[in-house]
Amino acid sequence: MAFPSRKSPAGEGLYQQQADINVTPLVDVMLVLLIIFMVTAPLLATGVKVELPQAKAAQPLNPKEPVVVTVGKDGKVSLGPDEVPADLFVDAVKNKLGEDSTRVVHLRGDKEASFGDVVAIMDRLATNGITHIAIVTAPNGKEKTSQIKPESKP
Repeated sequence: MAFPSRKSPAGEGLYQQQADINVTPLVDVMLVLLIIFMVTAPLLATGVKVELPQAKAAQPLNPKEPVVVTVGKDGKVSLGPDEVPADLFVDAVKNKLGEDSTRVVHLRGDKEASFGDVVAIMDRLATNGITHIAIVTAPNGKEKTSQIKPESKP
């Protein structure tokens, strides 16, 4: 039996030119990439994806400045920078709010103020129809920390 020589003309013999593409390696690479992306995609999502509903009657948030009520550590009430007597502050807040019932009252209480004083102010505002009240706190790391001194025993 005779084997064809390697130097035979094209189209004859063992080694012929192939004109079509070998798709198998391409499919293998694509499947590996697909698996890699399927494994890593859930790790890249940082939040919960939700589809928000659309509302035609939605109004933008009120850009007006809030009314700031401050309770000092001595229990004195201030409306903005001005100190207000405790019996008149509800009327002063209502005057400052005007007819706009969507404005928010920011209630700030000193760290050393009595919790009862702050709750009493909030209760007086709520019982007089002012229900949009936000309690203001210091953001993390922005508050001055004071060292607590141990009490000396006699």
